[in-house]
Amino acid sequence: MSYRAPVDDMAFTLKHVAGLGEMLEQGAYPDLAEDLVDAILQEAGRFATEEIAPRNAQADKEGCHLQEDGTVSTPNGWKELYHNWAEGGWNSLNAGEEFGGQGLPLQLAAAAMDMWNQGSMGFAIGPTLTMGAVEALEKHASQALKDTYLAKLVSGEWMGTMNLTEPSAGSDLNAMRTKAEAVGDGTYKITGQKIFITYGDHELTDNIIHLVLARLPDAPAGTRGISLFLVPKYFVNDDGSLGARNDLRAAGVEHKMGIHASATCTMAFGDKGGAIGWLIGEENRGLACMFTMMNNARLMVGIQGVGVAERASQQAHAYAADRKQGKAIGTPKDGEMEPILVHPDVKRNLLTMKAMTEAVRSISYRCAFALDQSHLAKAKGDAESAKHWQERAGILTPIAKAFSTDIGSEVASIGVQIHGGMGYIEETGAAQYMRDARIAQIYEGTNGIQAIDLVTRKLPLSNGAAVKEMLVEMGQWAKQASESNNEILSLCGKEIADCLEDLNFATEWLLSALKVGRTNQALAGATPYLRIFGLTLGGVLMIKGAIRSKEKKDPSEARRLGLLRFYAVNLAPQTSSLLDAVVNGAQSVMETEAILV
Repeated sequence: MSYRAPVDDMAFTLKHVAGLGEMLEQGAYPDLAEDLVDAILQEAGRFATEEIAPRNAQADKEGCHLQEDGTVSTPNGWKELYHNWAEGGWNSLNAGEEFGGQGLPLQLAAAAMDMWNQGSMGFAIGPTLTMGAVEALEKHASQALKDTYLAKLVSGEWMGTMNLTEPSAGSDLNAMRTKAEAVGDGTYKITGQKIFITYGDHELTDNIIHLVLARLPDAPAGTRGISLFLVPKYFVNDDGSLGARNDLRAAGVEHKMGIHASATCTMAFGDKGGAIGWLIGEENRGLACMFTMMNNARLMVGIQGVGVAERASQQAHAYAADRKQGKAIGTPKDGEMEPILVHPDVKRNLLTMKAMTEAVRSISYRCAFALDQSHLAKAKGDAESAKHWQERAGILTPIAKAFSTDIGSEVASIGVQIHGGMGYIEETGAAQYMRDARIAQIYEGTNGIQAIDLVTRKLPLSNGAAVKEMLVEMGQWAKQASESNNEILSLCGKEIADCLEDLNFATEWLLSALKVGRTNQALAGATPYLRIFGLTLGGVLMIKGAIRSKEKKDPSEARRLGLLRFYAVNLAPQTSSLLDAVVNGAQSVMETEAILV
């Protein structure tokens, strides 16, 4: 099926819904004009459409393999594709200029990452981890480490990884066993095993820079005793050339449900006495450094959900317009069969796919906007503004990660359904999107953990004032729509205002539960609460898009208003039943002795 990156719609969402256009008008990026934004997006769309997407299916079939010499091979043509991508400067979009980055907004990098994932999730996850490694090193590494490694990581000549998970330590890092011992010359010997390491080994780049969590011998127990180390595959000589191989290897490559083009490795450190690593940040403060990387990665994983939803939606729409079966109601009995697109249930499914994709794209781009605002405020020394936007990004990140990846998986599943039996056959490609999408709900912190983070850490920010301020802003958009002279926009504003009532009630209920120590009740409602927030915020941002497109007489006006109406009437009202689950569902979750024994 044909695919083309929806550059114009993405650009509108980026500039007029997420807020990049406002920042450009205010001069936040003096060297960045709107026509340059459009040119970057157009070229990214071309690369995703013409170079990444055509290789996706074959790369999925070939997968990655551990060779007899201990190296990992990637699909045919993957190395060439990656080199073309890196040479285009795509890895350096939002990295700092000091080390060769372009210093562009994270919003622009997020939109580009959206397109890489539309082309292939298996391809895009590699650069995602490198971007996170760059940010962690920029913020926490010594100048010597920055000087040695950052330029090559920023350019994409080298790739980065994140090494957290172990066989006995998944989301709970207290059980981590990987060890680090000081050598005495400023380096450390790392011994242990890590699993599920994305792009842990490959032939795409000459060197791979592993960021590894490990414990020092005298480290405090628990997560307060974890340090972060930079462990290169190959040592780097003083002149920048590569030296000897470090004491690390890929001990295996996982056979996964999806993202086959991405090598997911078991990494062994220290078979011959210890892999040499360098401390990033302070001893026993590694988790804070790693969370810098993980927060970036969590947004970009949310973008994976957006990208795969877009690709699945396009393919399902094309199939429905081509596949002939049955006839529309009222068609003469002797008439020819018509495309399944004429059937109401198929229309409902396709509209669900498109509307939910629009909602999560808006949320994810808005999260990137908040992060950009936070970074700019910090650079200006505006502590109050930086705190505001940091808290806003903190609230948005778990929603962008969890809601977007839930939707990516759901939309891909609907895509299989629209294909019917052919969707269950690998040759159509619909099954791959469903297989690929499923992992995004799990890695970089499962979606259940994202919901817990939202409820227990983000709602209480500034004693609840941060989230309440956000809800007030959301209410202003719903009010503007409900008071519109446009009948459809007014209807949608009132529908989303009802969702906001549900969200406000759930928020107050959870804050109250946390305040009086009813933590288990709050945790039992965390996941449905995040869904309420995602559905409501998505609706608010779609209202903003519809209003902005009307004001600017944008070609997307009719499409945006039509999608908003479908979303507001068919999807957003789910918040009322979800509210019931938040407020009244805890007892049925907690009192399970007769069931879960």
